[in-house]
Amino acid sequence: MSIVAGVFVLAALIWLLLYIFVFSQRETTDDAYVRGDLVTISPRVPGTVVEIAVEETEFVRAGQVLIRLDPADAQVTLMNAEGQLAQAVRNAQQSLQQAAEADAAVAQRRAQYETQRDEYNRRFPLVDVHAVAREEAFNAQRQMRAGLAALQQAERQAAAAHAQVDGTDVRTFPAVIQARAQFRNAWINNNRDAIVSPVDGYAARRQVQVGQRVQPGQDLLTIVPLSTMWVDANFKETQLQNIRIGQPVSITTDIYSHVTYHGKVVGFNAGTGAAFSLLPPENATGNWIKVVQRLPVRISLDPNELQKHTLWVGLSAYVNVDTHQRNGQMLSSQVRHKPLMSTDVYEREVNEADQHAEAIIRANTVPLSSGY
Repeated sequence: MSIVAGVFVLAALIWLLLYIFVFSQRETTDDAYVRGDLVTISPRVPGTVVEIAVEETEFVRAGQVLIRLDPADAQVTLMNAEGQLAQAVRNAQQSLQQAAEADAAVAQRRAQYETQRDEYNRRFPLVDVHAVAREEAFNAQRQMRAGLAALQQAERQAAAAHAQVDGTDVRTFPAVIQARAQFRNAWINNNRDAIVSPVDGYAARRQVQVGQRVQPGQDLLTIVPLSTMWVDANFKETQLQNIRIGQPVSITTDIYSHVTYHGKVVGFNAGTGAAFSLLPPENATGNWIKVVQRLPVRISLDPNELQKHTLWVGLSAYVNVDTHQRNGQMLSSQVRHKPLMSTDVYEREVNEADQHAEAIIRANTVPLSSGY
């Protein structure tokens, strides 16, 4: 009996030591799942699907064409916008030349007026000495006044012409700017008939067929970049007291039972799963039942380990958080200064549109001879 009692005492002591130095210094859960970014592909213009260039499970590159829409309507709109831009450029040149023509008319009217004024000033003093008939002097006076009125009219016409063009050239003319914006929009919409992938990743959940009429914002396909994955571990609220940001985590999965992933606690979600559910519980109704809630804790994964052993979205995981270091924060206070994700595939459309618009402007800018 003494031996049996000693064995139990030793076992209890071992268990106590394990709890103090091991079990109480970690938090574990099997309610954890692999998560990743799900990039939804949707059209930006309405149209009819004429081509599907990718199937589920296939790898795609950023900028690769995934789906094509019927381009007929967009091409007609683009041609119309091209013609309007060309006409706006020519109208702008016409307005600039009309302003220059008005300036020339002012100079001509001023020269005529000065001639008539000098003629009157010569004739009027000769009336008193009867060297010039009075009627002739009065005619010179009337011509001078008519010349002054014509000069003032030409000056106002020149001012009106300059009000349309002063401070601008062909490229900065308001009508040209408007036509160029319409051309850019038409060009981009024409290119949007080719729906491209914004990121590298794997195609999944295809929901589109050839011949289908689609609308902007409609879900057609999902791209999953498997290079950036994480784990959401749903810990009970009774387990959160000692978990801190930055604590090391070991993760195992059912798909790779012999592989241990290493990560760190990134942060805590702002609410429990029940709080963000489609129908959150209304505990204030009186039908209240105490249920231990779970809070999602995000855990990062080592990219090198992910590259060696790929994980997929939705796989279950077993998480073990080492809570020895408890001097960290539970809530992040850092502000992100770099974008989480970004793509430049759509900037190419704008650059190409500007290049073609500039080519249209150059083609319709007529060089003027010095005689003008």
